[in-house]
Amino acid sequence: MFGIGTHEILVILLLILVIFGARKLPEIGAGLGKAIRNFKQGVSQPDEIDITPNADTKKENKEG
Repeated sequence: MFGIGTHEILVILLLILVIFGARKLPEIGAGLGKAIRNFKQGVSQPDEIDITPNADTKKENKEG
């Protein structure tokens, strides 16, 4: 996994635990999960703003 072994992952997780504390880890995990979920949802949905000109706009441009 990217050249990182089991021991390195455990050290990284231990450092994260020491830095943030045991009480903050569930909050951080929940926030990260929501962010990933929102990103996936935003990527899969089509754009809400339609920038293609419609027939009325083309007529107005020709008349004006």
